[in-house]
Amino acid sequence: MKTHTIKRFEDEMNELKEKVLAMGGLVEKATKRSMNSLIKHDTKRAYKVIERDQAINALEIEIDEMTRTILALRQPAASDLRFVMTTIKVVTDLERMGDLAEGIAELMLETQEHPLIHVSSLESLSDQVFTQTALALNAFAKADLDAAIACLQNHDKVNGKFKSMQREYLTYMMEDARQITAGLISTNIARNLQRIGDHAVNIAEMVIYMIKGRDVRHIDHSEAAALVTGNQQK
Repeated sequence: MKTHTIKRFEDEMNELKEKVLAMGGLVEKATKRSMNSLIKHDTKRAYKVIERDQAINALEIEIDEMTRTILALRQPAASDLRFVMTTIKVVTDLERMGDLAEGIAELMLETQEHPLIHVSSLESLSDQVFTQTALALNAFAKADLDAAIACLQNHDKVNGKFKSMQREYLTYMMEDARQITAGLISTNIARNLQRIGDHAVNIAEMVIYMIKGRDVRHIDHSEAAALVTGNQQK
């Protein structure tokens, strides 16, 4: 491959990475804005989250076109190919995270007539999910194995918190039928947050594949961490 062709390929790969991180930044903002709209009862902010989802979708299409072009014209191999394949998966997860953030904003608009149950629990869960999303994106940005593993491990806390909240909301609904609508809305918001965490895990797992060439998508998180760090018990 000629020198100028190599330079062009490197530039394309860097641009691809920058666009993925830009998309990740939009998703982070959407998630935080949707939760802020909920906490502050700000319908204008909720509508902005819904409107701005189009920008996330547009970036997904643009990145998809870039990856197809790189695969067709550059035929990357080894670590470069793993990076492109990781990018394809990451972008899909980011788009879905954006949809879930939009869903939270839409659910917020329903709370005008049905005040939520225990908003503080939703705040706590969202903080954990924000941390998880940041870890996943940092792992991708810096090819940081430790951040990817931390993201996987943090998800156990997210899942535990979500299950606890499900039981809490169910109890309220059983004790007071007037709380059923509010309880269902609260549960759906919590579920959206938990699913955002699921997609952050998907990103972290793909980063591990990108760095180590190991597919850890269908194994226990603690086992995955041991596998890629070489700390397996014998």
